[in-house]
Amino acid sequence: MQRHFDQDLAHLKQTLLRMGGLVESQIQQALQALVDRDSDLAVDVIKQDHDVNALDVEIDELCIQLLALQQPTARDLRFVTTGMKISSELERMGDLADNIAQRTLELNGEPQLKPYIDIPRMANWTMRMVKDCLDAFVNSDPVLARKVCADDDFVDEVNEQLFRELLSFMLEDTRTITRAIRLTFVAKSLERIADHATNIAELVVYMVEGKNIRHVAPSASL
Repeated sequence: MQRHFDQDLAHLKQTLLRMGGLVESQIQQALQALVDRDSDLAVDVIKQDHDVNALDVEIDELCIQLLALQQPTARDLRFVTTGMKISSELERMGDLADNIAQRTLELNGEPQLKPYIDIPRMANWTMRMVKDCLDAFVNSDPVLARKVCADDDFVDEVNEQLFRELLSFMLEDTRTITRAIRLTFVAKSLERIADHATNIAELVVYMVEGKNIRHVAPSASL
């Protein structure tokens, strides 16, 4: 009985990692499509959202079966309930990658507003946060998880800086308003992806330590 339960937990973990890898790829391709002005790649990203949603449903069903049939306790219970929440966070990341791809298709219909410098910098940092939060989950590493939480500040700062810059474009030339707004949507999507990575990192700390650090000041969560 225990062996079967362990196999089910391992399957849940592998399915979560498969979903995480797909979402990572979605985000990376969405940004590549933006920078390269590649509409075909943007369409591919949008199509991938169906696969992410399907994995989200599959993980929910796996977790419900484990809770109903195995009645896990202690750390195993935290792992299963955390797995349900992580899949939800990943699904939202996939939606945001989809949003970036949609804005890319719109932006590609007009001349490029400005060279993309801050957005790729922000994207690289955000994608590293996504990778690190998944690595923290795989390795049950609360130290790396807490680092992800701290890294979120940089993404917020770049997002604010980029918003101010795009606002100046709109004030100086009304013809740039539509393109500038779409770029602010891209930046906001990246900022929200980083927030979801932070949420996953907080869930990892809870899973490993049984300590809820959500809504707690960073210094108090140590």
